[in-house]
Amino acid sequence: MSNLFDADSATNLYEYSVSELSGSIKRTVENAFDHVRLRGEISGYRGPHSSGHAYFSLKDDRARIDAVIWKGNFSKLRFRPEEGMEVIATGKVTTFPGSSKYQIVIENLEPAGAGALMALIEERKRKLAAEGLFDEGRKQLLPYMPKVIGVVTSPTGAVIRDILHRISDRFPVHVIVWPVKVQGEGSGDEVANAIRGFNALEDGGAIARPDLLIVARGGGSLEDLWSFNDEAVVRAAAESEIPLISAVGHETDWTLIDYAADVRAPTPTGAAEMAVPVKADLEAQVATLSARLKAAVTRQMETNRQSVRALVRALPSLDQLLALPQQRLDRAASSLGRGLELNTLNKRRAFDAAAGKLRPDMLANRIAERRQMLDQRMARAERSVERLVDRSRSRVNRADAALAGLPGRLAHEIGRSGDRLKGLALRADTALATRLSRERSALAAHERILLSLSYKNVLKRGYAVIRDEADAVLPSVGAISEGQALSIEFADGRVSAIAGDGGHGAARLKKGEKPAPAKKPEQGSLF
Repeated sequence: MSNLFDADSATNLYEYSVSELSGSIKRTVENAFDHVRLRGEISGYRGPHSSGHAYFSLKDDRARIDAVIWKGNFSKLRFRPEEGMEVIATGKVTTFPGSSKYQIVIENLEPAGAGALMALIEERKRKLAAEGLFDEGRKQLLPYMPKVIGVVTSPTGAVIRDILHRISDRFPVHVIVWPVKVQGEGSGDEVANAIRGFNALEDGGAIARPDLLIVARGGGSLEDLWSFNDEAVVRAAAESEIPLISAVGHETDWTLIDYAADVRAPTPTGAAEMAVPVKADLEAQVATLSARLKAAVTRQMETNRQSVRALVRALPSLDQLLALPQQRLDRAASSLGRGLELNTLNKRRAFDAAAGKLRPDMLANRIAERRQMLDQRMARAERSVERLVDRSRSRVNRADAALAGLPGRLAHEIGRSGDRLKGLALRADTALATRLSRERSALAAHERILLSLSYKNVLKRGYAVIRDEADAVLPSVGAISEGQALSIEFADGRVSAIAGDGGHGAARLKKGEKPAPAKKPEQGSLF
């Protein structure tokens, strides 16, 4: 009986198809809410669809309803809807049978002020800005070519694939992904912990510390991006010691992390482009700079080569450098023979003059005079010695008498004086030896300086010094007169010479005139 009753009960209910039930619900809702005014905040607005219709949501702090504005009504609106705007919508509530969702079809739209979520964001933005978290002065510069890039995003979305693909195309580097939830409960804490976790890595550790961070997420509604308005996320981004790029949503989406980050990218792909340069462009730039460097080096070498050539042309030739010394040597050689003859003649005259004074009678008289003078001095010396002996004997006798009573004291004084005399003698010997050593060292140093400055070192290189009869140095040819007796000093000795013809000194040459070849002197006799 029980089973039969259950079967009958089931057959008493009307059996609907899904389409019939959806249509019935649609008619019921439309009849009940065919004209309503609804106040809420616009969320998820992205502009009109390609079909011309606009799809978004209206929400408050506890509920949310899908909304649509058909193309015909959208063109009649007095203002365009904007994300986060609080509005009053007039229309009818209907359902969409294809997904069993209800929505409001908006016929008219009026602004009602800023939305609650946008007001919350603005209040939080003012608070964090007052703390200095958004100051431009604390933002860091991005590294030009980072070796390691850390990415904070969902590991399963299209965002990470776009970032990796763009980095691989531009400049392949090591990328470390810290997987997090990018929306929903607890997503803000995960993003903040990921940022702080990357900063806590040590250089040279098992996991490489990134040189740059990218916090990325794809586009979405204000609710979808709400995690990146979380205060913990903003503070973690502001405290990051690693430069950070914010790439949350599309170009029109702004979140609070964008203000705290060092750089904001319009899209995740744009963040990858900011993070690394284009390797091909760098290689082309390096090749260009290398070519310019080679060209500059070539030009510099050619300039230096031309400068050296100009300097070489300005230097005199070897013949020009040796011409004047050779001329002086030739003149000195031509006058050397005559000078030797005159010097020998002068010496012979002096010898003859001295020999004329050496007669025997003059020598005998001179010897007698010297003998007489010697006898007189000997006699005076004998008398002086006798007087000196007498005076000394008297003093000795007086001293002997005076010292006769003082033998003991005198012996003591003599002993003490002897000891002091020995000590002084020892100190005097030491001081004298030290003084002699110091003076000998100083003398050796002066001798070395004297030898280094002596003109005789110059003579050893083949030069000579010309002197006159008074042994004075003749500094130039103009100081030599014809027939003048000269003394030529070489490194190994001196020779005498007589100045040859040429008048008062050597003949002067006019400008551009070459000197006439010197005549070879005839060899004459030395006597």
